[in-house]
Amino acid sequence: MRFGVVLFTSDRGVAPAACASAAEDAGFHSFYVPEHTHIPVRRDAAHPRTGGAELPDDRYLRTLDPWVSLAMAAAVTSSIRLATAVALPVESDPITLAKTIASLDFLSGGRVTLGAGFGWNTDELADHGVPARFRYTALREYVEAMRALWTQDVAAYDGRFVSFGGSWAYPKPVQEHVPLLVGAGGTDRTFGWIAANADGWITTPYETDMADRVQLLHKHWADAGRTGKPYVVALGGRADPGRVADLAALGVDELVIGLPDKDEDAVLASIAKMGARLH
Repeated sequence: MRFGVVLFTSDRGVAPAACASAAEDAGFHSFYVPEHTHIPVRRDAAHPRTGGAELPDDRYLRTLDPWVSLAMAAAVTSSIRLATAVALPVESDPITLAKTIASLDFLSGGRVTLGAGFGWNTDELADHGVPARFRYTALREYVEAMRALWTQDVAAYDGRFVSFGGSWAYPKPVQEHVPLLVGAGGTDRTFGWIAANADGWITTPYETDMADRVQLLHKHWADAGRTGKPYVVALGGRADPGRVADLAALGVDELVIGLPDKDEDAVLASIAKMGARLH
């Protein structure tokens, strides 16, 4: 079982670079950050945890850009994975985003994992010109287009939401294949999309019936003719020995622990304490 940490980055509290450096020193495998470009004040989309327009944390309004945050983290670390939980690719220009991710992977020595979401906040997506009913299609096109830019000398793509003619785009990522994990509720639709397009699943922090969900994911994976196994990340929750053993028995590959919303000294102390206990 691998262990990571996720920092709900914002313009208050510990900076991503300090947090990532401490996590690497403590032996953690990965460092995750989220993304929201903005939060529309008036929203029809309900938050999945509150069930309404209320937000459970004011940091939703204050999140830092994930790729700038991870670049700062990359500059002060050498081995920890640099990941998103989750990014919202369809809220960026795909050609520019492909360049950003490739540059980060190149400069960090191949340490990027793209954790992507479809977007629960459909009002936020709408401000970026993405209709809610097409967000699964849009993400698929973005991923396909970015992979073309990352892997082909002359790349082109023709889709509904992404279209460009033959183009050069460098640098290429160091990794031959930048891992793509999807963070979303464990449904047939999610797992069908993952089996067709991605490398694994990031659970929601409030996921239940993990045994049934993992089994369903494996069924979709096999039905799609995929070899190997999907990479599964359990996001949030406790890291006590009993839960770790249960998750490992289910085939969960990584447990990512949320960091407290406290000042820098408290967060860094928490990372050191957790690292000593888990490693």
